[in-house]
Amino acid sequence: MSDPTHSGAAEAHDHGHGHDHAGHNKIYFVIGAALLVGTIVTVLARYWEFNSVALTIAVALFIASIKAFLVAGYFMHLLSEKKMIYLVLATTAAFLVGMVGLILWSEADLPRGSTQKIHYVP
Repeated sequence: MSDPTHSGAAEAHDHGHGHDHAGHNKIYFVIGAALLVGTIVTVLARYWEFNSVALTIAVALFIASIKAFLVAGYFMHLLSEKKMIYLVLATTAAFLVGMVGLILWSEADLPRGSTQKIHYVP
């Protein structure tokens, strides 16, 4: 024999999940649309004329950082994670900054008898 109270509770439980998924789906569609807009802005930024290479790089990194935050925060659910995830992320970011710093610091160190070749791509 089946228990009618049990089946009703299961239906109510499923009904609650339906609304939860609908809310998450709406957020995913909004974030997906924001990423699409970010991609369009990235493509259009190719045609903008900036005064310096540094400004061009800064704008590109700014757009990429916003898109990376949206992907990591919402699609990878890092906004709702515990502090340990943020500690690992901060350690990784610090290591990245340290490595880039070491590379830039050693850029002027050339082997004896060699000359620096600089090629800029327009």
